[in-house]
Amino acid sequence: MNKTVLIFFIIALSFLGLNSLFTMDERQQGLVLQFGEPKRVIQSSGLHFKLPLIQNVVRYDVRILEYDLPIEEVIAVDKKRMLIDSFTRFKITDPLEFYKTVGTESSVRNRLNSNVISSLRRVVGRVTLEELLSEERSNIMENIKVEVNNEASRFGIEVVDVRIRRADLPEANSQAIYERMISERVREAKEFRAKGSEIAQKIRAEADKERTVILAEATKKSEILRGEGESESVNIYADAFQQDPEFYSFYRSMQAYGNVLGEDGTTMILSPDSEFLEFFNNSKGGR
Repeated sequence: MNKTVLIFFIIALSFLGLNSLFTMDERQQGLVLQFGEPKRVIQSSGLHFKLPLIQNVVRYDVRILEYDLPIEEVIAVDKKRMLIDSFTRFKITDPLEFYKTVGTESSVRNRLNSNVISSLRRVVGRVTLEELLSEERSNIMENIKVEVNNEASRFGIEVVDVRIRRADLPEANSQAIYERMISERVREAKEFRAKGSEIAQKIRAEADKERTVILAEATKKSEILRGEGESESVNIYADAFQQDPEFYSFYRSMQAYGNVLGEDGTTMILSPDSEFLEFFNNSKGGR
């Protein structure tokens, strides 16, 4: 009987001893609760003690946690509607305050959802779509984070980051913008073509002008050269005529006979005493 009691006592002590020890790894932090009331905050890893049976441990993640927010429609200051796809990262900095206000991670996610969306509406409602899609986006996100942190500190958490994945226009607005972009590109294309056509016309006009000037100069030079040539030929003929007028007259008459009395069957009726036939009347070729 004594042996059975001893064994039971040893088992009870072992159970109580094991139940009074617990470990907390480096990824965790927590609270020691006694009948639901917080008694001690545990933020260091390792082996810890608690009262068996009457105390229990609640563990929270010490790492940065991420929460994907639902897509929300927001109106910018320029009255443009946008569909915002965002997410936030947070960490639990005060386990005691966190336990008192929200209790669980699922509850704090619901609180974050409403707080982040409210801040998102307020901040984005003060900027334009162009600013949201520009380099100012990081400053806008920082402003949202500051606003959310002012509210989140009451829950024992710190919001590390708030980011917008995408900022899209609703389908109807997107289609209208696409059509306007197309019309603007068509208008710009027409302007470019008109300017190109105007430049081409100027180039053609200049080319035609240069061509006319070049042709006129060439014609002028050719006429001058032709006149000089004809003048020179007249001088040569005159010189030749002065050297032997009889031969020159005979030679010119022979050229005229050849041109008139060719091989085309030309028939001419002339008087025998015509000057044109004067060399036919003299067998010696004289007048």
